[in-house]
Amino acid sequence: MRARTMRFAGSAVRFFISLDKRREELRVLGKQLLRAGTSVGANYREASRARSDNEFIAKIEQCSQEADETQYWLEIIRDDCGINDAEVKAIWNEADELIRIFVAMSKNTKKRLEETKSET
Repeated sequence: MRARTMRFAGSAVRFFISLDKRREELRVLGKQLLRAGTSVGANYREASRARSDNEFIAKIEQCSQEADETQYWLEIIRDDCGINDAEVKAIWNEADELIRIFVAMSKNTKKRLEETKSET
């Protein structure tokens, strides 16, 4: 997952670089996308070093939120700035897959915590 989230960050960087920054709206929205897209991996790294299950859950849920925010900026760029759907699709799909993974990780950790509590 570290490598995958790093590749996702790289995709966000490359997408941002490809935008026409002479258009103010693309420059502003692109920076938002860049921030959200690169923070997914940073938060995942923090989650991997969590000191407790609760800290892990908080960080992994932050990963999901940042991936979702990345999708939000991609949708605005696509729908309101005239960027071709084909240019947006790959990074949007990867964000969607990452969200699913992070949600499953969070749910599984919460379930394990509940099972541990009920055993004691």
